[in-house]
Amino acid sequence: MAKSKTKTAYVCNDCGSDYSKWQGQCSDCGAWNTLSEVRLGPARSPAAGSGAKRGGYAGALAEATVLKDIDLQELPRFSSGAAEFDRVLGGGLVPGSAILVGGNPGAGKSTLLLQTMCHLAGQMEALYITGEESLQQVAMRAQRLGLPTDSLKLMSETNLEAILAAVDQRKPRVLVVDSIQVVHSDELTSAPGSVSQVRECAAALTRLAKQSGVVLFLVGHVTKDGSLAGPKVLEHMIDCSILLEDTESSRFRTLRGQKNRFGAVNELGVFAMTEQGMKEVKNPSAIFLDRSSEPAAGSAVMVVWEGTRPLLVEIQALVDESHLGNPRRVAVGLEQNRLAMLLAVLHRHGGLMLGDQDVFANVVGGVKVPETGADLALLLAIVSSFRDQALPRDMVIFGEVGLAGEIRPVPSGQERLSEAAKHGFKRAVVPKGNAPRQAPAGMEVLAVSKLSEALAALE
Repeated sequence: MAKSKTKTAYVCNDCGSDYSKWQGQCSDCGAWNTLSEVRLGPARSPAAGSGAKRGGYAGALAEATVLKDIDLQELPRFSSGAAEFDRVLGGGLVPGSAILVGGNPGAGKSTLLLQTMCHLAGQMEALYITGEESLQQVAMRAQRLGLPTDSLKLMSETNLEAILAAVDQRKPRVLVVDSIQVVHSDELTSAPGSVSQVRECAAALTRLAKQSGVVLFLVGHVTKDGSLAGPKVLEHMIDCSILLEDTESSRFRTLRGQKNRFGAVNELGVFAMTEQGMKEVKNPSAIFLDRSSEPAAGSAVMVVWEGTRPLLVEIQALVDESHLGNPRRVAVGLEQNRLAMLLAVLHRHGGLMLGDQDVFANVVGGVKVPETGADLALLLAIVSSFRDQALPRDMVIFGEVGLAGEIRPVPSGQERLSEAAKHGFKRAVVPKGNAPRQAPAGMEVLAVSKLSEALAALE
């Protein structure tokens, strides 16, 4: 009998490109000495076996199901114990799902998952596998946070085969692997943390979750630019990717969904890091609207839409005379290129020339605003700072600004107005397309269709 051959490939540890033979430099990314050998398993002849069919395929054929015969019952979910966490996950944990949790070192990933696992361990079998910390370190953190420690099972292991055997023996319903970058397989010769190790170990753990119905949490590191480290194929394997964002000067953490097959994308949850661990913030708008008692020029309140709910945040702008040949344009929490574009629109359609001024824009609280609904609030904050004229403290603003100076409507305008009225705002500047048939009680709504109309409202 002929012995089956084992196929091998060489994968670049930096970009993930694969080659049939080893070479000193990766042709795609240009890195040197980054190719590692990956064994792909025994090669099988497609015509081998007694069941060979025409076309080279053998074995039993998989059954296909008619679309209308598929059961549409909703997947059974269960709560993680934190409403903000459940919101980002799409309503709770789904059995058989693989969830990738990323964040900067010290952001609170391990703390949040340890709290979640201690809560779930009282209701079901839960297993926490730590590869970066010792069991004593995890136990000390749980004791410091005052968590229940009588039910959660802990393991300190980095070998993939040992982890799979432990899961097969204990059969937990929830599993945490902290972190995927330190897990390695004996089948691969590359070092732990390499592209091939991360990819193959994540694939094996995800396959285990699908087959056994366990909820799998994978903790991932992030790169300097804030994206998840490792091959991009890792994000395609898992069902949900969430990122825990933090700022050095704030105790608040934002949990943002980047991919979710079972819920809304770009959902946002807010937590506060305390001595008792991560505490969920029930009303994030009240946190981000902690403004000074004195009115200040360059400050405006906008309503952004995060996932499935409106959020009130403060945006600040500072316009100052530039002493440089090239004035600075700095945006924190906003897109840099969009700030430059809006300044050009302000010059062309608003009549304000800021070519000799430094312009700084910041979203208070470390919130990142990716949507265009913040355009109008940003421009009015810039005009307020340039004129040194404070906006009314009870005014809220939202709307998209086009290149022709038109104010375009944004989604969920009525919900944004209702959220602002709930927090005591009496006036609102909104696009004409978002003008409500009946304004919220006690609120005056100014609907504008051009940038010139919005600027006239400030005079």
